[in-house]
Amino acid sequence: MNAPRVAAITGASHGIGAALVDAYLDLGYAVVANSRSIAPQSTATLETVAGDVGDPALARDVVDAAMGRFGRLDTLVNNAGIFIAGPFEDITDEDYRTVMRTNVDGFFHLTRAAVVQMLAQGAGGHVVNLTSTLVESASSAVPSALTALSKGGIAAATRSLAIEYAGHGIRVNAVSLGVIETSTFSAETHQLLDRQHPIGTTGRITDVTRGVVYLEQSPFVTGEILHIDGGQSAGH
Repeated sequence: MNAPRVAAITGASHGIGAALVDAYLDLGYAVVANSRSIAPQSTATLETVAGDVGDPALARDVVDAAMGRFGRLDTLVNNAGIFIAGPFEDITDEDYRTVMRTNVDGFFHLTRAAVVQMLAQGAGGHVVNLTSTLVESASSAVPSALTALSKGGIAAATRSLAIEYAGHGIRVNAVSLGVIETSTFSAETHQLLDRQHPIGTTGRITDVTRGVVYLEQSPFVTGEILHIDGGQSAGH
């Protein structure tokens, strides 16, 4: 019996990340789940690794957990991210460091470690990055220069890495999100957030998991930035 494919997922303790863990388990994958506060758990198909994605050592911990428990690493989902909105002139140095540490440093260290392992295995692989439609469709109602700076770089890197590693069978894709209804947003804000999307509603976590699963199961798709944003990127 072949060993199951293995996915590593960051930001996995709640919300979108926790739903992605369930989605990959439902696909028959084993999962290494990471977040700073994730509870210890070790089962036949799940291993948790607590730690800050911005810490370079965490990348090695995640790969070592995948190899030590399951013997391979096939997919990395870079879900962990921080969103800080507000006027550009009010952004503090601490805001900048916090966002870049999680959104950019975490992406860099984990993706590099995962790609090194995928190359060593010689069996291809898949990286999925979560980014934001605000990168392409700025809104004066939601000033978000730090998102544009950090997630915009990841969107560009998605296409660059897809081409760099296509010949090795490693696919790199992204999902570009509008506002997704999670516990981050209070019920009182939902009506306002709905209006950010031409379709007239915020997204659901299941919209995100369907998109990621589509990319996971589509071997002819790489370098794709799949918009799950209620039409936000298309216009207003």
